[in-house]
Amino acid sequence: MSPQHRIPKFGPVLVRSLLILAGLGASWGEVVGFDAASPRLAAVLKQYVKDSRVDYAGLRARPGDLNAYLDDAAAVARTEFKAWSQADQLAFLCNIYNAATLRLIIDHYPVGSIKEIGTLLKGPWDQPVVRLFGEVRTLDHLEHRVIRPGYAEPRIHVALVCAANGCPPLRSEPYVGARLEHQLADQARAFLADATKNRVVAAERTVYLSPIFDWYRRDFEQGSGSVLAALAPYWPEGTRAPGASDGFRIRYTEYDWSLNRQAK
Repeated sequence: MSPQHRIPKFGPVLVRSLLILAGLGASWGEVVGFDAASPRLAAVLKQYVKDSRVDYAGLRARPGDLNAYLDDAAAVARTEFKAWSQADQLAFLCNIYNAATLRLIIDHYPVGSIKEIGTLLKGPWDQPVVRLFGEVRTLDHLEHRVIRPGYAEPRIHVALVCAANGCPPLRSEPYVGARLEHQLADQARAFLADATKNRVVAAERTVYLSPIFDWYRRDFEQGSGSVLAALAPYWPEGTRAPGASDGFRIRYTEYDWSLNRQAK
């Protein structure tokens, strides 16, 4: 019997740890490493997310796959993570953020909004809910201390979903490094296609945008010079995509913090 067939008896997490200690992790990575396809998270998103809305009641009743995914992700060593491509790293971090948010909601469900969780001093994004590299951190730490400074990718703001109706749509599939560019572009297009949040009104020479593009405008400006330039490739077909020099003003739409749950 080959070593590959003996591995399941010990469990992938234990074997990964033993191989890393033995200095064999790199050569055995394909056998015992984290599955970039995130099949358990994929099962959760496919079953409980429809049209970007979440069946939180159903997920709370059957959280097994979500818990298993979070356990698998928490078992990834920092050394293993650093050996991945930038796209694989970013996909992994975005998935953890969204999965930890789902876990946070079902831990407090039913709630009408994520903002009902926590206290005045420590809101939902300050709760220790993210298990990563042997530490327990907050969603804010993951977003603002890990993802934003570590990856020059403003489109993460259409990928990270905070369980609100004002958020970008939650995909019914995980992010995967090999498809990340396509997925982020698709996310941006889907978000800009929602006229309740983002729209161009040429007659008013006004672009109405989600407050997300105000809160994180520096991230979009850093790579493209302006928010409008950054968004130009992603407007729906047939929409005039004004640039910074076109004299259009920006106004921000109201953010809807109600929970992105499926209607009963």
